[in-house]
Amino acid sequence: MIQIETIFDILVKGFIIGVVVSAPLGPVGVLCIQRTLNKGRWYGFVTGLGASLSDIAYALLTGYGMSFVSDYINKGSFYLQLLGSVMLLVFGIYTFRSNPVNSIRPASSNKGSYFHNFITAFFVTLSNPLIIFLFIGLFARFAFVQQGVLVFEEITGYFAIAAGALTWWLGITYFVNKVRTKFNLRGIWILNRVIGSIVMLVSVAGLIYTLLGESIY
Repeated sequence: MIQIETIFDILVKGFIIGVVVSAPLGPVGVLCIQRTLNKGRWYGFVTGLGASLSDIAYALLTGYGMSFVSDYINKGSFYLQLLGSVMLLVFGIYTFRSNPVNSIRPASSNKGSYFHNFITAFFVTLSNPLIIFLFIGLFARFAFVQQGVLVFEEITGYFAIAAGALTWWLGITYFVNKVRTKFNLRGIWILNRVIGSIVMLVSVAGLIYTLLGESIY
């Protein structure tokens, strides 16, 4: 029987995972901002949409792979959550120290179709399989893959990841579009540092709560 509390728990976890995966300003994040500034908000959003589709594909692949070792995951959940928090901390530090401005490419004078912007972002994201390690860390940290979960609950979880990702891209394109006259290279750098700091804080909180035997939320 499906429990409301369980569904809510899955929705929250999935949404957080979707946001965390999308937020760091890597090549696609910078591309999204560039297109928002140069072509318009919706060109930026469909860029994020393409990235989200690729992220979901990797999320499904990660979840499917981890489901084969669900017994070990359940038995070693404490250590996996510790490992997940450490991986998130490393990722946060990397994000904080990285300079997304280096990913900026010369803007194209041709807007292209929405589909073209969507598909290019999809393949740019797909070309970075290292995101699987981020999903492993997040899935471990939030105990996203569990034994005995109903199919409906699994589908709900992945839809929540997609919702989190899309919410991020909607938010960032709206923000950039609103401050387009004031948004510059330094703004991209500062935004990335803020994101890295938040990820680090969440990971440290996760470490502390895991060591105390408590839930992170």
